[in-house]
Amino acid sequence: MKFQADRFDMQTITGYGPGWIAVDGEKTTASTVVTSRGQRLDWGCSSFADLTPEHFARLAALQPEVVIFGSGAAIRFVPPAWLAPLMRQNVGVECMDTQAACRTYNILAGEGRHVVAALLLEAGAAGGMP
Repeated sequence: MKFQADRFDMQTITGYGPGWIAVDGEKTTASTVVTSRGQRLDWGCSSFADLTPEHFARLAALQPEVVIFGSGAAIRFVPPAWLAPLMRQNVGVECMDTQAACRTYNILAGEGRHVVAALLLEAGAAGGMP
């Protein structure tokens, strides 16, 4: 009995490491928003300190079911007020380190959920891709 498809029909995160991710095999070192509906957007920040309420308002405009926030190498939380646009839409937000966020995005997207992964890739944390 088969429980899982051989391939996903949406974009997946196919690799990650310190300071980089690969989406469908394409490596990037810039903070990125990946959606299960095929969008990939530059998130316009290179450190946790760069984040503003506008970064999260952009996520709300995508009207996801859930947002996975990858906060870099460590788990960090943004001020709750910044999440207000998402909360008004009853969008769930989960904060975790970026590598855990990559794994979680793939699981939720594979289940057919409308998920957005906002992945902080911090400058100076780059490592090589295996």
